[in-house]
Amino acid sequence: MEPSSKIAGIAPATYGAAVHTIKDGGWGDLDFFTSGAGSETAARVDARVAAGADVLPPAAEVFNALQLTQPDQVRAVILGQDPYPTPGDAHGLAFSVANPERRVPPSLKTIFKSLKSDLGITPPEGHADLTRWARSGVLLLNVTLSVEAGKANSHKDIGWAGLAADVINCLNKSDVPVVFMLWGKFAQHAGSGIDTSRHCVINTVHPSPLAHGSGPQHRFVTSRPFAQAQEWLRLHGLPPIDWRL
Repeated sequence: MEPSSKIAGIAPATYGAAVHTIKDGGWGDLDFFTSGAGSETAARVDARVAAGADVLPPAAEVFNALQLTQPDQVRAVILGQDPYPTPGDAHGLAFSVANPERRVPPSLKTIFKSLKSDLGITPPEGHADLTRWARSGVLLLNVTLSVEAGKANSHKDIGWAGLAADVINCLNKSDVPVVFMLWGKFAQHAGSGIDTSRHCVINTVHPSPLAHGSGPQHRFVTSRPFAQAQEWLRLHGLPPIDWRL
C-alpha cells in the first residue's frame, strides 16, 4: 500500500497559506498563481471556514495533485468534478481515498472494475489510495478543489475552475503527448479545447452508479478507458502507464 499523499514538512493551516506552497517553476508559473487569483480563491474558502463550514480536504492536502505530479511528469490526466463531500475521504487527489479505514466509494468501485476488465489488474485490498498513480505521472485533478461536508458541488463557483483551465491549457500546449481521460460531462466540458492531433482524449460517462445506463455492465466499464489509453500510447510508440496499485 502506498503512503498517504501528504507532503512531508508542509502543513499549512489555511487555504491561503497552502497557495504559497506552490513554488515558482512548474505549476507555480500558471496564471492562476501569478495573477493572485489563487490567493483570492483561497481567501473565499478560508472565509467559509471562518463562518463555520467544514471544508474538505484539509488545507494541507488541497494541492496534493499538483504537488505529487509536476508538469514535466504528467503522462495522463484524470479530471474529476470536486472532492468527496464525506469527511475522511478527500485528500486532494480526484477519486482517491487515503484513509484505509474508509469504504471504497461507489465511483471508485466502478473504476476498479474497469481496471480489472481492461488490464487484468486486481484492485487493491484494504485501501483506495491512488497515490501510486499520481507518482506514476497520472494527474488526478478535480476541477473544483474544495467542498463543504455533505454538500457536493458547494464550491463550484468559488474560483477553482480557473486553475483547472490553466492546467489543461499548459498541458495542451506541450509537445509531449498526454492522455486526457475525461469522465462525465463536467470534465468533458472543461477539456473541450484539447488538441486531439497531439494528445489523446478519452471521453466516457462518469463512473458514478447514477450514470450506469441500461445493461448488466456500467457504461464506463464497457467503454474500456484504461485499455484505450494503453492502446493509444502503444500506437504512438510511447511506454504504457503502470496502473497497478
